[in-house]
Amino acid sequence: MKSTPTQYGTVAVTIHWLSAICILAMLGSGFRAASMTDSAAKEAILMFHVPLGAVILLLTLLRLFWWWRVDQKPKPVSGDPAWQTFTAKAIHVLFYVVILGMAASGIGIVAASGAGSILFGGEAGPLPDFSEFLPRGPHGLGARLMLALFALHAGAALYHHFIKGDGLIGRMWFGSKNTGAGS
Repeated sequence: MKSTPTQYGTVAVTIHWLSAICILAMLGSGFRAASMTDSAAKEAILMFHVPLGAVILLLTLLRLFWWWRVDQKPKPVSGDPAWQTFTAKAIHVLFYVVILGMAASGIGIVAASGAGSILFGGEAGPLPDFSEFLPRGPHGLGARLMLALFALHAGAALYHHFIKGDGLIGRMWFGSKNTGAGS
């Protein structure tokens, strides 16, 4: 369940991949909802989007707790330049900051707009224009930043896998035995 110096443990791997899938679904549903004009269709998408945001927040808090109190991350890949190690750490920190910011701005949008009563099955009616509420700007910016971070993260993993061939991707998979990375 716990990580080793060269391999992420089952809990960390599970949280990572569940988070990745949920974030991709969240980004897709969020961009789709933002481009819609039909209130009923937008409401249906947001009834998926908003609870999914809560799941991502909970997964992120679980991950932070896991690293803080229970487990230790594997060592960085040996042989990488210092700037790559720094950049990898910075991107991971930015992921946490953006996810927490997206959760805060999402909660702010729902609270300020009063849309919670519509989205959680209370009253019926058209959704408000979310662009009129202050948290909408940071939420949209955060979504674009999340896309950029996701692309950088996936691109770096693919670079390590296909160009360097150092087995880095195997560290973040179930039961992989990594021989090239870490020590």
